[in-house]
Amino acid sequence: MSNVKFGITVIFAVLGFGLALVASLVIPTPDASINDAAYRVILAGLILLYLGTGTFSWFKPNRREQFAKCAPFRFVMGLVLLAWDLLGTKFGVLPMPFFPGPSKVTWVFVEEREFLFKNLLYSLRLYFCGFVSGVVAGVGTGIIIGWFARANYWIMPVLKMTGVIPAVAWMPFALTVFPSSFIAGCFLVSMCAWFPVGFQTARGMQTTQKIYFEVAQTIGGGRLYALFHVALPNALPSIFTGVSTANGLAFTTLVMTEMMGARGGLGYYINWAKAWSSYYKVYAAIIIMAILFSLIMKIISKIQARTLVWQKGLTSNVEERG
Repeated sequence: MSNVKFGITVIFAVLGFGLALVASLVIPTPDASINDAAYRVILAGLILLYLGTGTFSWFKPNRREQFAKCAPFRFVMGLVLLAWDLLGTKFGVLPMPFFPGPSKVTWVFVEEREFLFKNLLYSLRLYFCGFVSGVVAGVGTGIIIGWFARANYWIMPVLKMTGVIPAVAWMPFALTVFPSSFIAGCFLVSMCAWFPVGFQTARGMQTTQKIYFEVAQTIGGGRLYALFHVALPNALPSIFTGVSTANGLAFTTLVMTEMMGARGGLGYYINWAKAWSSYYKVYAAIIIMAILFSLIMKIISKIQARTLVWQKGLTSNVEERG
């Protein structure tokens, strides 16, 4: 891609946000109680962010194509914000209070930043406590099932039966057995992460080709060597598939748990805001959830790419042969 064409692409990527910012500044807001400052700062921040990303990509030819692929989506997102602002804040076309404008929603991040941050920390603590314990238990269960035939006979049916039960169905049991709602929430999140990780780990180990074990035995490797240097590395792609699936299930269970019994968290905040018919606060919490989930997925993807870096070579060879 030429420099001129890429420069036009960068401008195109931020054009939608620029139009939204101009509309917010030029068109007056009829409701004096609405503060547009936070919304305008966010728009300006997005413009600067993508201009900076575009400038960085300018000097990295391999990143230009990636930036160009995202440009249409970013332009449309800017137009969506523009339409939402015009219909919700400027002209009041959308029915209130169910569809507030972006200015009212984003001002919550300033107005209730301390309360939101407190609930965000609660959700993060609950999520990581349950998710990490579920992943560890799932990998451990998968190794036992995948490595020992007798364990596979006895444990796999239990794993399949308990895996189809929604984690929220365990809530009455969890709230009765565990001493606090936080520990009960950790158990529920852990349960929904345990099944996909355990199943995918066992599946990955059981699909390891026999010739790999024969090669390991030829070079003098014992059972432990075959486990940690053959079976587990072969199962890593399946394990990460299970972790990605578990992440979505765990996040959904986390929110439902907080809405039904926790004393804090973003789910609790949504219930609290809904009780007061403050739907703009509900939207603010949903935006935070979406950003948080995206960041967690990004982190998992980065860890997967770093751990499975050897797959890039295999993929490249396949593409070249094709």
